[in-house]
Amino acid sequence: MIADSPPLNLITSPNELPPLLAASLSSEEIKMIDSPPLSAGLPFAVTPHFASLAGKEKEDPIRRQFIPDPLELQHDPFALDDPLGEDHYRVLPRLVHQYRDRALLLACGNCAGYCRYCFRRARMNSFTGFIGGDELEPVLEYLKSHSEIKEILVSGGDPLTADNETLSELFQKIRLARPDILIRLCSRVPITWPQRINPDTITLLTQNRPLRIVTHINHRIELSPEARNVLALLVDAGVPVHVQTVLLKGINDDAMALADLFRECLAIGITPYYLFQLDLAPGTAHFRVPLKQGIAIYKELERQVSGLSLPVYAVDLPGGGGKIRLHESCISGEADRPNGKVYLLKDNNGKIRDYPVE
Repeated sequence: MIADSPPLNLITSPNELPPLLAASLSSEEIKMIDSPPLSAGLPFAVTPHFASLAGKEKEDPIRRQFIPDPLELQHDPFALDDPLGEDHYRVLPRLVHQYRDRALLLACGNCAGYCRYCFRRARMNSFTGFIGGDELEPVLEYLKSHSEIKEILVSGGDPLTADNETLSELFQKIRLARPDILIRLCSRVPITWPQRINPDTITLLTQNRPLRIVTHINHRIELSPEARNVLALLVDAGVPVHVQTVLLKGINDDAMALADLFRECLAIGITPYYLFQLDLAPGTAHFRVPLKQGIAIYKELERQVSGLSLPVYAVDLPGGGGKIRLHESCISGEADRPNGKVYLLKDNNGKIRDYPVE
């Protein structure tokens, strides 16, 4: 019998926040939390653990990640409900096959809190519940019939919001369909809800290798003692952990802050993997670091850290253009569009894609 972790307990109202943080909320922020406009596209929710890491100042790098901001309501002419263009590659309602050797499984629509810069924020309600039964069978058949797929990204939402038994059942069925496939478990739970990961969770992960965890960390403060402990347990058990970071204005748009984070990750045995330029989701423009500034930050980061601590700086090109590595020479030029000035970026097939200048 697999032991369950504590149930997910989300803070969803201002008076449930830590007192100093609750007292710091502006009337506009309280309104955004209590009565989120439909145009915001994302409700408010945060775990008690992640909320405990936040300071009361509005500029605090943790606070800004989960407290709704009225700036989310400003019109962004470049915003896309599906900024990565996943619909172009959706072969089944829950399965996206964009890259030849890997596929994305949208296992659930639940998260352990909502990041305000989420690239799926306009679509979080498009599917609910954990995948199973009639929805899962065609996914398994697809994996069986597409031997070129070597990795399955189990994402969502956050799959670790499900209990151990549910996760175990999914992994076992994937393993029966494709014993050779690498499972890439995409989850922010080790950071936002480390209490979720108990010894049985680690056992089921080790029993389903090859398996790797891709987690999401934006700032050194997120590496709390609880998170460090869980990450160390995973590494000690032989579960590799890779880190994705999003470059966010006012949170980590500084080479020194990023260097501190990536060095800390390396010190506890987890690998900096990707540093992402922000996707063009609605309500997130105030987090967007200008592209040339991001390239300059990365060049400085290259001077500060070793290759072991240096993730790949990349962007998912709008409209399904896929990931490209970012550097000065990838900008082919600029152009004026009806919605504003854009950089011209070339995807891996040579097609020109737009990304806003500011």
